[in-house]
Amino acid sequence: MVRYRGPLSQSYIERDELVVSPSYTRGYPFVMDHGRGSEVWDVDGHRYLDFSSGVAVTATGHCHPDVVEAIQTQAERFLHMSGTDFYYPIQIELAEYLSRIAPTREPARGFFTNSGAEAIEAAIKLALYVTRRPYFIAFYGGFHGRTLGALAFTASKVVQRRHFTPTVPSVTHVPYPDPFRPLFAGLSSDEGEAVVRYLRDVVFAKKVCPDEVAGVLVEPIQGEGGYIVPPASFLPGLRQLCDEFGILLILDEVQSGMGRTGRWFAVDHENVQPDILAVAKGIASGMPLGVMLAPRSLMTWESGAHASTFGGNPISCAAGLATLRLLEGGMIANAAKMGAFLQERLRAMMPGHPTIGDVRGRGLMIGVEFVRNRRSKQRAPGLRNQIVQEAFHRGLLLLGAGPNTLRFVPPLNVTCEHIEEALMIFETALSAVEAGHAV
Repeated sequence: MVRYRGPLSQSYIERDELVVSPSYTRGYPFVMDHGRGSEVWDVDGHRYLDFSSGVAVTATGHCHPDVVEAIQTQAERFLHMSGTDFYYPIQIELAEYLSRIAPTREPARGFFTNSGAEAIEAAIKLALYVTRRPYFIAFYGGFHGRTLGALAFTASKVVQRRHFTPTVPSVTHVPYPDPFRPLFAGLSSDEGEAVVRYLRDVVFAKKVCPDEVAGVLVEPIQGEGGYIVPPASFLPGLRQLCDEFGILLILDEVQSGMGRTGRWFAVDHENVQPDILAVAKGIASGMPLGVMLAPRSLMTWESGAHASTFGGNPISCAAGLATLRLLEGGMIANAAKMGAFLQERLRAMMPGHPTIGDVRGRGLMIGVEFVRNRRSKQRAPGLRNQIVQEAFHRGLLLLGAGPNTLRFVPPLNVTCEHIEEALMIFETALSAVEAGHAV
């Protein structure tokens, strides 16, 4: 059944256009009314499957009863007391939980923020504070936030940087290893090793002295850049290179962390230990919360060096603690199982749909890249965008990633039945677009 925006949705959209910033990136006219688990309803009563999870945020699904109860219980006690200046148990308990699961070399301390961008800002500042070095390395295709410091590291889309220069001037970008589109195919059979070698032999030899580099900031799986999973050699190679020159390895797990890939963190698949870790999005099931984690021996900045009035809000911390317990209680395992099932089914579609160039991902962080020709790998961004719209009209919420990739990021407790329903809608939408019959 094809659905269009209803009159109440249309009314809200018209009101929104008068009073809300036009910089937001609304891809289609969905106006949320309520949600439960993997299902959402708009204000006109239409039901949709949400395979966007609010941009990989609602890890436990919409309105999980345990999370709602934790929020309500904390709201009855107190709403705010600023963890910057005071103590409260729920923040300490959440920090203890995160310290236990953090993949850092030593037990971690946490700096609480409101968002992923703020967690990245904190990571940058800590690296500068500890190393007293001025330079950083980041990667093309990376997205680390839109605040001015984080924006210096972001190199995902031109529109995100246009008219916002100068940013922090001390960031050098290098290629991110993409097995589907290798840049160094003629030089090495392993794209991950080739990028690390390029960093050593070209960047460190000709542009930036490695003993002046504070940190390398990298996503273990690129999110906004196109859901790119690097070769297994890449992160261990970076770790070794950073150790050699005393550089801090800073991982952005804002989108890939908190069980999304079928393990606590995407870096756990490579058994690599970062120096600094930034997390957010799925950590509190929709409440605003981010955390920068670093070993106790590294997070030694003095009182007042960095702080946040609202970071680690008690209600967000309560939601975060409930979320972590649910993830460890079975949702991470479900993400691994359902992710393998979803990827298998998507790959099975490839012979009948030549526009699918690649299916990749880990757990329930899955990207489908669309091409005009599978041999030439010519990108097909218009096709991808049409599929997103067509899927929406048929009752499935999806989001793009990178220029021509579609992401599947359902809640981590998604069921096999909901995946089957989503795949049916997706393939119907894909067939309609390929045949030129899209609504």
